[in-house]
Amino acid sequence: MLTASQDNPIPRPAPGHELKCDTSKPYHSGDTCFPTDYMANQDWSLAQVFGKSINEPCPLTDPSVPPVCLQVPASRDVFLTEGSKEIKNPDGMSRCFELQSGTGFELVLPRPHSPDASLNAVAEVVKPETPLLYAERSFTGHGQERGGVQTILRNPNPDKEVEFIYMENLPWFMRIYLHTIQARIEGHGGQHDSLIQEVYYRPAVDRARATQLEVRMRIPPASTVFLTYDFEKSILRYTEYPPDANRGFDVAAAVITILNPDKNSSRFSVYNLRTTSLLCSLPTPDFSMPYNVIIFTSTAIALAFGGMFNILVRRFVAADEGPEMGASIKAKFGRILDKVKKPKPAGKPTVAEKGG
Repeated sequence: MLTASQDNPIPRPAPGHELKCDTSKPYHSGDTCFPTDYMANQDWSLAQVFGKSINEPCPLTDPSVPPVCLQVPASRDVFLTEGSKEIKNPDGMSRCFELQSGTGFELVLPRPHSPDASLNAVAEVVKPETPLLYAERSFTGHGQERGGVQTILRNPNPDKEVEFIYMENLPWFMRIYLHTIQARIEGHGGQHDSLIQEVYYRPAVDRARATQLEVRMRIPPASTVFLTYDFEKSILRYTEYPPDANRGFDVAAAVITILNPDKNSSRFSVYNLRTTSLLCSLPTPDFSMPYNVIIFTSTAIALAFGGMFNILVRRFVAADEGPEMGASIKAKFGRILDKVKKPKPAGKPTVAEKGG
């Protein structure tokens, strides 16, 4: 577990005495800590979770529906802003809050005050509901030219099948091969046509419109389905690459809409869930090559221009037209001797003269 504080913003592992260990495991030891699955004794507030409290309720929402709900047992104390109203559900495992217009709202869940809170930790935590579907999406393949997308969909319900619409909005530089879309159940080879009910595909327009892919699927109970397809990566113009092109390009998350199994109900969907976003690596040119070309070209031009300029400007003289080398040396040597033999001008007496 990594923690950070205002004094030391660098994330560092928490000290050993601050770790929450699961001592109920038979292989627990003093030098090894196995983290617990829940943190029942932690206290928190809205400002700690979201960074700020709620200023006022949204005026566009239905006033009959409470804007804030909390799933905690009725035995837990919850502190609210003065003027807010608490509504506990009959099941005793959740409660909602009505906000007063014009005033801020803050919610604080303190630590349990009972001395045996650690013994009744399980009773103080609401067990989360099992979702109707688990989804995990990732890239497959290797190289800078082609790739693939794999989405793992798992239905945890052992008795009921789940039907949903899988929707992706992909950037135009990811060109999908529609004929490669297939769905297979884990442990069964080959493609299962009964899994994919309907496919809607709207191709992309370069630099104008993204690709839209919608797949309506039905997964049997207690099954894991792999939805895969291949795509091709486009080469961008050099002006379209960001400064951090080697980091990759963000691909939006896929949206999964769980359909309502009750056909007579007015609600079309139960809820939506989103997968994680992806980071696509496109073919990236070597942006240092222009600088190398500039340096090489400048050096070649400088050598060519310098030689040509030297030939055009330099004045060439024949050997017999120039002065004799020996005569010139004698003349220079004679001038030096004349300077040495030249008497000194009369002036102030030297130190030796004063002494005499």
